[in-house]
Amino acid sequence: MSKSILVKTVRVKGFRGLKNIEVELQKTTVLTGMNNVGKTSFLKALQLSLGNRQFLSQDDFYINGNSVYNEIIIDILIVPIDEEGKQSKEFSEEWLELFTESKMRFYNNDFACVPLRTVVLSDSLANTIKTKQYILETWVDFMFGEEPKKNWYELDYKNNISFKFDEIPFFYMDAKRDILEDIKLKSSYIGKMLSNIEYSEDDIKDIEEKLEELNKTAVEKSDILTIVKESLLELNSAMDSQGGGVELTPFTKKIRDLNKGLNINYGDSTDSFLMEYHGMGTRSWSSLLTLKAFIELFKRNSEKNKTVFFPIVALEEPEAHLHPNAQKTLYSQIDTIVGQKIISTHSPYIASMAKLHEIINFYKKDNTVLAGRLNTELFKAEDIRKIERQVINTRGEIFFSKCIVLFEGETEEQALPIFFKKYFDKNHIELGVDFIGVGGYGNYLPFMRFAENLQIPWFIFSDNDKNGTVKSSVEKQFTDSQSERE
Repeated sequence: MSKSILVKTVRVKGFRGLKNIEVELQKTTVLTGMNNVGKTSFLKALQLSLGNRQFLSQDDFYINGNSVYNEIIIDILIVPIDEEGKQSKEFSEEWLELFTESKMRFYNNDFACVPLRTVVLSDSLANTIKTKQYILETWVDFMFGEEPKKNWYELDYKNNISFKFDEIPFFYMDAKRDILEDIKLKSSYIGKMLSNIEYSEDDIKDIEEKLEELNKTAVEKSDILTIVKESLLELNSAMDSQGGGVELTPFTKKIRDLNKGLNINYGDSTDSFLMEYHGMGTRSWSSLLTLKAFIELFKRNSEKNKTVFFPIVALEEPEAHLHPNAQKTLYSQIDTIVGQKIISTHSPYIASMAKLHEIINFYKKDNTVLAGRLNTELFKAEDIRKIERQVINTRGEIFFSKCIVLFEGETEEQALPIFFKKYFDKNHIELGVDFIGVGGYGNYLPFMRFAENLQIPWFIFSDNDKNGTVKSSVEKQFTDSQSERE
């Protein structure tokens, strides 16, 4: 029986630069790839389906040559998972109760699932955008049907229904976060928490009495504040005031005003500084951690009320302004957030911290965005070890490659970058090309599968000095691998 749920598959048609794409998600998914290949667009597509749509405009519709699509379709497939994160056949009673209340329980290949569709229609003449949501009656392969094949988005859908669940909240945080700005905004995650601070009547009385005494002591102990107060008392002679005079409050006076003067100090054991004196790395990181705290509050409330809770968190470039070791730590902190996390990143350090099956690589081919992922079931344990070792050696840069060149030994490792620089007059890193030594002519297969799965073009450079041609060796590796899988 399932203990939780997962958004397993997301399909997007006609949104920004995403013409037609399918992405398989994990509990934590890391989106890699070059700039402008659709990583942020994918996160915004999730927001369009599950969260706030206020950002939507006519510019969000896919442009095909001189024409613009007038329809966006986003499908998501929710499935039950067990304690190990593997797909289950049935939802738990708690989730089943939630979904069946809205008549959202379906089966696909004997597995329970909830297939949901969001459709956005544009009328450019009237300058209007309409959004509707549907429950799909089935879930099909990305391409299905007889020749000529239909597309997944050609499925019939009839029953219009909103599927915003409080139990499955969607949280989005872009790359422009700053804790100092967040504190000022009631709509930010920390702003919402500060606006909901509550104390009992007895606690309020006790705290405000202590604040009153603290303010009084601060004024009495300061010659400057005392002089200021005495001078301001002269206002009484010019005003018809029946009050008790002037009161200076260096600190807040009422509990309700605590959030207005909130300061965050951060430093070491001997000294600390206001957050405004820290760099953007600390401020950005702090902002993200307040989101983690916000979600933790939701989690505690759900536990208190004995309700199901599964947040979906989309994070854009969480590594912004952070040094390498901090980026590695940040991945671990994100991974422990309850629910499902989708991270778009340009950080090889975050990519190298993720598990191989968590990586989704976005790649543009012939102006079409593709999404590649590593099907680790196709790899032997030793092959996985080799790839992971290479990821550690490159600190994850290979996830962002435009092209991978494979070779056998140390000579090529030293010579190829020099030849590349001589021929192209540019460093290979500038052009997104990575050279990878596989340690022998018989070790190409896992790296070729790695590149193919992630939609990264690959080439082999070899001196062809053992066991006949490299071509026959590579073909044999593919043949042997195929036989083992069959």
